[in-house]
Amino acid sequence: MKYRNMGRSGLKVSEIALGSWLTYGTAAEQKAADACIAKAFESGINFFDTANAYNRGEGEKAMGAALKGYDRSSYVLSTKVYFPMGDGPNDRGLSRKHIMEQCDASLKRLGVDYIDIYFCHRYDIHTPLEETLRALDDLVTQGKIIYPAVSEWNGAQITEAASIAERIHLRPLISNQPIYNMFERYIEREVLPVSERKGLGQVVFSPLAQGILTGKYKLGQPLPADSRAANDSVNGVINSYLNDRVLQTVHDLEQVAQGLDISIAQLAIAWVLRQPGVSSALIGATKPEQIEENVKAVDIALGAETLGQIEDILKKVADFSPAR
Repeated sequence: MKYRNMGRSGLKVSEIALGSWLTYGTAAEQKAADACIAKAFESGINFFDTANAYNRGEGEKAMGAALKGYDRSSYVLSTKVYFPMGDGPNDRGLSRKHIMEQCDASLKRLGVDYIDIYFCHRYDIHTPLEETLRALDDLVTQGKIIYPAVSEWNGAQITEAASIAERIHLRPLISNQPIYNMFERYIEREVLPVSERKGLGQVVFSPLAQGILTGKYKLGQPLPADSRAANDSVNGVINSYLNDRVLQTVHDLEQVAQGLDISIAQLAIAWVLRQPGVSSALIGATKPEQIEENVKAVDIALGAETLGQIEDILKKVADFSPAR
């Protein structure tokens, strides 16, 4: 495994991070979580991500249970706040009240004394940004979180937050967590350059585009029976990828990967990690074998010729933007 600093901070995180998938609850699912986290540690992964909104807290409980047997100082743990956790008017957003209450609830569900990175899961247009930033800073002072961060904030929002923090002497944000993969590249325009200037590292989610970039979905072939697309009728994001133009692009990318004697998933993750502003690529896994396969991407350096080939292929879907 290789490690990078999280933005301009001194925190070092593995180039591959493991996230909790969205649904837990059964003994079999907890067993899978335990096995995947064991394989992650064995592979050198030290960064684990979840969120309070994942199955209304069940994701945090499962992650906490799986990490319970490991020394707390040996891993970096992140979770998030923003999305509704109840039906009341204050059970959502980034108000001081909601942040403070949900941080305590997350600590309890995770079974830890502190959270390493606390992400604002989205931007809250209904709360003054200074209120949100002061609440996060107070949580650092209280020792409940170590670093404040955001998720899916645009360049202007990151710039404003950094300016406020500088003006009133708050601890800076160290990370943004956006979607980023070969089909979703919006962060290259503003978010990456702004974040690099302001000291934020990117923790990118969905580097494999909901599994499209594993090559399991083939042009002109039926969906695999055990695939997410075949079984998740409410997942509009993955279904939006399933068109001939995208699948032809995946086929062409597979030819590039085969020429390098690597998998298309490893190619896709290595392509994401080519960006110096990316601190870590966040993967999901239900089987240890998936982790073992994906972590090999950290040792792949894509040359200029290969990157040029990839860029030529991706031009075919340059205007493609799946609904999310």
